[in-house]
Amino acid sequence: MNAVKVALPKGRLMAETSALLERAGWGVSDYSEGTRSYRLKSQKFPDLQAKIFNEKDIPIQVAVGNYDLGICGLDWVEELAAKYPSSALVKLRELGYGEGAVYAVAARNGEAPAIEAIQSLDRTVRLVSEYPNLAEAFALKLRLKRFSVFPLWGAAEVYPPESADLALMPAKVADAPFNHGLAAISTVMRFNACLVANRQRWQDKDMSEVLESLERAIVEKQEAAPPSSQPSPLEGEGAGGRASTISSQTQGTKTGHAAKDPSTLRLALADGHQQAPTAALLAKAGIKIQDYPSSTGNRRPTPEAIPGLDVKVIRPQDMPMQVAAGNFDLAITGRDWLRDHLYQFPSSPVRELVDLKFARVRIVAVVCNDVPVSDGFELRELWVSRPEPIRIAAEYVNIADKYARDNHLGRYRVIPTWGATEAFLPEDADLLIENTETGRTIARHNLKIIDTLFESTGLLIGNPLSIEDNPAKRETAKLIADTLRRAVEG
Repeated sequence: MNAVKVALPKGRLMAETSALLERAGWGVSDYSEGTRSYRLKSQKFPDLQAKIFNEKDIPIQVAVGNYDLGICGLDWVEELAAKYPSSALVKLRELGYGEGAVYAVAARNGEAPAIEAIQSLDRTVRLVSEYPNLAEAFALKLRLKRFSVFPLWGAAEVYPPESADLALMPAKVADAPFNHGLAAISTVMRFNACLVANRQRWQDKDMSEVLESLERAIVEKQEAAPPSSQPSPLEGEGAGGRASTISSQTQGTKTGHAAKDPSTLRLALADGHQQAPTAALLAKAGIKIQDYPSSTGNRRPTPEAIPGLDVKVIRPQDMPMQVAAGNFDLAITGRDWLRDHLYQFPSSPVRELVDLKFARVRIVAVVCNDVPVSDGFELRELWVSRPEPIRIAAEYVNIADKYARDNHLGRYRVIPTWGATEAFLPEDADLLIENTETGRTIARHNLKIIDTLFESTGLLIGNPLSIEDNPAKRETAKLIADTLRRAVEG
């Protein structure tokens, strides 16, 4: 058997994919939650090379030919196909697990609006989603007169109704209708886990042993399953081959922007690992936010003692764009995400207001230990005559792009990632732009830092344009900024 390269998912599909590989007899160890290894070996197929990725990265990695086969959700396959319908990604088979659907959801103020009500709006319809390409295709299919799509890293459920009319988001079918005061008003597409291949490798490379082992494992499970849950083979159709289902409900009336007090200041706070230091600083400043962090996942905590303040919890990566768009007036995020935003949009109105001096990390350039360089200058000299483009993997795509241009790295390609970036070296990238607190994770993966681009800390950011003509907002913003500044300096 020729060496076969396989991209495997972490996260939601990991446990069931591991069970599939076990039934297939691959003899793969260390493929489970909490593993520190990204590279896996198979006892059954010694030449097989398997690597663990964030699920969103897998369709891209297979499409560009870095991997022959991949397992991921059909939702991420269709997200890629919506923008690149002629990509080299081929769907081989649905796998019968990881079932769910992407829904268009809206705020349920009384009754949820019908699709017809959304279609009849004369103003711009605002859509938010981790699936921006599917969101655009959905809006075009509905023939919306005017629409705007805001790409997100997550937490789409918190945006309607104040900051969006519709959110496209995934859920298990049994979980709809949604919590958070939302209702699913349309099913955009159903999905489950699927096996995908690079078209050229599928045609030219002998992968029969690997594919046959998976087929036997799938058939073994489906024989014991009810007929309605059996997965179906796909005849090598292109990634955009399946039509999405657009079904609308009929209840509800016309919808419009949610009524809001124009004097209310909107503040975005971070979810994830930044919650603890943010909450500690707010407490030190005497700014009380009830239920933040929340044990129940509440993304609308209640501010106390500051009238005219509305708080939502969103992803730090999304904050600069949301503040620039006027959906929030203030936000607490990192300097890293503010710079990434400003490198892409130099004329953005978003500004740093207060350096909060927590969540301190370095943004660094990283290569493999065996690359004989110690800084960006030596890297340029090493690769000056390189015929192929330099591959730079990063969550910070705009920071990565600026680093390559500033260091005159010649021909390069930035590969967007959604976490676990250290897994890309050396097979799938030559250089990483990454954040690190101590550098221990980088060293553990046999990598080294060759440059520190800048130091990032938590910041209070704001949009002066959204508050300058509103005295009440301006006063509340000044109160929050001054209070946080005193807490940092005290």
